[in-house]
Amino acid sequence: MRIDRVKLTAELTRQDMTQKRLAELSGVSRVTINYIKGGKSCSDEVGQKIADALGVKVAALI
Repeated sequence: MRIDRVKLTAELTRQDMTQKRLAELSGVSRVTINYIKGGKSCSDEVGQKIADALGVKVAALI
């Protein structure tokens, strides 16, 4: 799965959330979130964890 980095950044900004806080809430490492924010792909499971932590559907991030 490839999360759209612009949508992820926009959602983090909208919720005034840092990558560190997203990592804490999602259980995904900050390094992995940084990679995803840089345009790398991730597993469906990681994508779902990030979406759940942000309180949005996965479709809103891809």
